[in-house]
Amino acid sequence: MASKNSIHFDISERKILLRILDIVCVLALLYVVSIVFNFDYFKINSEHWVWSIVLATYLTVFATIFELYNLQKASKFDVVVKNVIITSSVTVLFYLLTPFYTPMLPSNRLQIVYFFLSINVAMLAWRYAYIVLVSAPRFYKRVLLIAHSSDVEAIVASLQKSDPNYRVIGYFNTGSSDGTIINNLEIDAITIGDISLLTEEMTISEIVVGTPLSEGMTVELNNQLIKLLENGIPIREYTQVYEELTHRIPVQHVEKDFYRYFPFSRSNQNKLYLFFNRILDMFFSVLGLAFGLMLFPILLIGNLLGNRGPLFYSQTRVGKNGEYFKIYKLRSMVINAEKNGAQFAETKDTRVTKFGRFLRKSRFDEIPQFINVIKGEMSVIGPRPERPEFVEDLKEKIPFYEVRHLVKPGVTGWAQVNAKYGSSEEDSLEKLQYDLYYIKHRSLFLDITIIIKTLSTIVFFRGQ
Repeated sequence: MASKNSIHFDISERKILLRILDIVCVLALLYVVSIVFNFDYFKINSEHWVWSIVLATYLTVFATIFELYNLQKASKFDVVVKNVIITSSVTVLFYLLTPFYTPMLPSNRLQIVYFFLSINVAMLAWRYAYIVLVSAPRFYKRVLLIAHSSDVEAIVASLQKSDPNYRVIGYFNTGSSDGTIINNLEIDAITIGDISLLTEEMTISEIVVGTPLSEGMTVELNNQLIKLLENGIPIREYTQVYEELTHRIPVQHVEKDFYRYFPFSRSNQNKLYLFFNRILDMFFSVLGLAFGLMLFPILLIGNLLGNRGPLFYSQTRVGKNGEYFKIYKLRSMVINAEKNGAQFAETKDTRVTKFGRFLRKSRFDEIPQFINVIKGEMSVIGPRPERPEFVEDLKEKIPFYEVRHLVKPGVTGWAQVNAKYGSSEEDSLEKLQYDLYYIKHRSLFLDITIIIKTLSTIVFFRGQ
C-alpha cells in the first residue's frame, strides 16, 4: 500500500533529531573553522574529547531552557533566531567560565568571537533546514479519524494545536449525521467503503478511533479496520494519542472508564523515589529561601512603594488527602482584595498591584512557599494547591478533580509550566488534565523537565 511508503516524524523523533543535529552541526562547523582559520581555541581530537562533551551538555540544557525544542516555536524562524542567539550566548558564557574541563582562554580574543559566531551560524543553518525540510507538508503525519461528527471539530483542534505536523485529512462518521465541512475545517467525510481506498490514495500514516467501543463501532467497521491493521496501518485510540501529543489526561472523554486509562505511576509508592524527592525538596527549599533573603531588601522597598501594606500573607489551601493547611506568599493584591468573597484571579486582575504584577510575572511571590515545603505540607513539584471554596465547587463540575489530592501540592508543576492561568472552570479542567498526567507519569526525569521549564517561565517573565 502507498501508506507504507509515507514518511513522517513523531514528536519524540523530531525532538531527538533537533537535539542530535544541533550538537553535530555545531561541532562540525567548529572543526571546519579550526582547520580553515587555524582556530586553536577549540580542538576536536582524542586528546580534548571532554571539551566536546561539556559544550554539548551546556548546549542541550540551555536550548531546552530557552525553548529551542518546543516544536510549535521551532517551526517559526523569527522565534528560532531569537532563541538561538540567547542560547548560544549563555552557552558560550558558561563554557568560558568552566575551569579544568574547557580550554584556557586564548591570548587572541578574536578566537572567542569565532567560537561564538560558529555556534550561531551552525544552529541557525540547521534550524532553517529543519523548517524548510522536516516541517514541510510532505512530512506531516496524515491521519484518518473514526468518530462521531459532533466530536470531530474538538478532536481535530486539540490534536493539531499540540503538534503542528499532525494533520487529520478525513473522518468516518459513526453517528447518523454527515457533512463534508465542519465549522470551516476542510475534512472529508467518507463512507465505510471508502476507508480502504482513502488509505491507499492519501498515504495515511495512522487511524485514530475517537469513539467508545459501544457507540458506532459496527462489526463491518471493525472488520475493515482489522484488514487495514494487517496491511501495516497503525490504529490507536484517541485518548492514547491525545495523551501522547498534549501530555494531558483527557478526563472529559474517559468518563466511567477512567481507571482503565489511568494506572498510577509506580513512583507514587516507590520509597526510594519518595526519599530522593524529599531530599531534593529540602535542597531546593534552602536554595530558594537563601535566594529570597538576598532579594529581601529589594522586595521590602518594592512593597513599601508599590503595595503599601503587609509584605506577607497566608491563606487556607487544600493539600494531600484533602487536608487543609496555611500557604505562605508575598502579597500581590490590594488589602481586602476579597471583601466580596473568594473569586478566581484573572489575567488582568485589577486587584493586583503594580509591584504585585512584577512579583507574579517573576514568580517571586512563591518564594515563601518553600517554608511549606520544609514543613512537609507541600513539595517543590506537584499540582498547585487550591482554595477549599473552589475545590468544593470544581469537584462537582469536573470529573475526577479530587484525584489531584493524591500527591502533595507543589510550588511549581506540570500544569504551571504548560497551561495558562486558571481563571475559569475551563482553565481548571485543562490544569487538571496536566496534573493527572504528572501523577500518572511521575518520575525523576519528568521532575527535572518541570524544573527546566520553570526556569524558562522565569527567564521569559511568563508568571501569572
